[in-house]
Parts: sequence; structure tokens; C-alpha cells
Amino acid sequence: MMIGELAARSGVSPSCIRFYEANGLLPGAHRRANGYREFKPQSLQILEIIRCAQQAGFTLEEIRTLLPTNLETGTWARDKMLDTLRCKISGIEALQQQLEKNKAQLLAIVDVVENRPNDMTCLANMGRVVTILRG
Repeated sequence: MMIGELAARSGVSPSCIRFYEANGLLPGAHRRANGYREFKPQSLQILEIIRCAQQAGFTLEEIRTLLPTNLETGTWARDKMLDTLRCKISGIEALQQQLEKNKAQLLAIVDVVENRPNDMTCLANMGRVVTILRG
């Protein structure tokens, strides 16, 4: 399949396809006599893995471990792939915990600001906000 068709079917721009190919994420295309790239049908699946992995927050180096080590034989570095996936899951869980903490802190600040006693100045209330931030 030509790069234009691969781009249209995958939703990935031709320049990104060339970038992935140049960086070894996408197996090199066969060059026709006219210099046009001709990609194997499996390239579409590889691009889908790359795209989904990027959306999940994987770096390009992490994505390498999620791709087949040999497209011809369909072999994968299973243990590396599982390690990378488990590591990303741990990172996501840590981020979720941090986001929950941040959310609780922000909700507490909203409460302090909304429910400031009428006789308290904004400057004095700021001290209450700082106490929550240090929290």
C-alpha cells in the first residue's frame, strides 16, 4: 500500500509515517523503481498500536517495546512488553492518586473562599487558603 493510502486508512499523516519509519517504529517500506514507498498491510496495524499507545501516554521508546520484534514472523518481546504495560499502569495509578489529592485540595479551597466569614478580609482568608495548600 502506498503512503497516501496508508495515511488515509490510518488517520496518520504521511510525515508522521515517514518519521516512524525513519525512527524504526514502522518497518521500512519497499521502494519501487520510481522511489515511491510501498508498505506492507501489517503497517496499518502497527500504526494503530502506535497511535493508541501515544494516546495512552507512552513515549516513543516505550512504544518500541509494544511492537513486534519481527513483523515477518510475528514475534514479540513478550516480557518487555508486559513490563512496559505494567509500568505504565502503575504510573497511571500514581497519577490518579495525585489528581484525587489535587481535586480534594481545590475543593477545600473553593469551600474556604465561598464560605469566608463576612467579618474576615480577603487577605486574612488567604492565610486559610495557604494552610490548605501546605496541607
